[in-house]
Amino acid sequence: MSFIFRRILFYIVAFLVAATINFLLPRLMPGNPIDIMFANASNSLPPEAKKALAETFGLVDRPLHEEYFIYLKSVFSWDFGVSIKKYPQTVLEVLMQALPWTLFLAGTSVIISFCIGSILGIYAAWRRGSMFDSFISPSALAVQSVPPLVIGITTLYIFGIMLEWLPTSYAYNPSLDPGWNWEYLSSVGHHALMPVSTLAFVSIGGYLITMRNNMISQLGEEHVVMGHAKGLSDARVRYNYAARNALLPSMTAFALSLGSVMGGSLIIEIVFNYPGLGNILFQGIIARDYPLIQGQLIIMTLAMLTANLAIDFAYIFLDPRLRKA
Repeated sequence: MSFIFRRILFYIVAFLVAATINFLLPRLMPGNPIDIMFANASNSLPPEAKKALAETFGLVDRPLHEEYFIYLKSVFSWDFGVSIKKYPQTVLEVLMQALPWTLFLAGTSVIISFCIGSILGIYAAWRRGSMFDSFISPSALAVQSVPPLVIGITTLYIFGIMLEWLPTSYAYNPSLDPGWNWEYLSSVGHHALMPVSTLAFVSIGGYLITMRNNMISQLGEEHVVMGHAKGLSDARVRYNYAARNALLPSMTAFALSLGSVMGGSLIIEIVFNYPGLGNILFQGIIARDYPLIQGQLIIMTLAMLTANLAIDFAYIFLDPRLRKA
């Protein structure tokens, strides 16, 4: 119980530190949303409207410490105010509209890339030095070194523009009404195929290399040698003895990836104009939408810390050595 209490206390402190940084970052950015509104209006707004807009969005001049305590109150009450970019919608409404698309896009790609990368990493380590390992491991390193922006634009050009096999933007056909029917769901899957595949392809290499290295370190352990000595099949030794223990470090990367899902995939969502949290965050940054930026970053922070806490507890149950310690 003392371990659990210490970990929970640590993550509470980490959340408060992250929330404070989240409060300061938008205010260190040059410009403010009201000035941007006036610039976009090309001086068509009267000067007295500036004060009215500031009061409407709660951007009146206050001492920094007063703003900070108002901000903390909004964080713990889960009331992030009204979005400047999407007015009159609240920040929570905007984020909740984008959340399902991000969970679908990023969540699906993370699970696919983790499963494929881990399986390929297990086989590459088990057949170390073979033609399969000599091809797949350098290929994974090469793919991992390519920026996601390059892969996304290349995929968009080949399959969306040149071959015209897949749609190039948005999450479904705008002419359809959302609903639980085959026409709408098939349109969602068709539009998601390219961004999901691109995002999964970008991430496979990291999981493959991590799993391969972990697996190689396990192959010389006593419990693996004992499994061979007992005459067990290669498949049983590979998965029950070696891969099971090699999977533990990969679970940390997987949990962090699941936590980062709440932030969306900024580059991929922008390239494919996908209406997820990453795209919303980008729009908020351009518009200096402080409430939207702060709300999105708080959700991202909370998701990452929760994922880390969950993996800390999972390690205790997955690894008997840690449970004993």
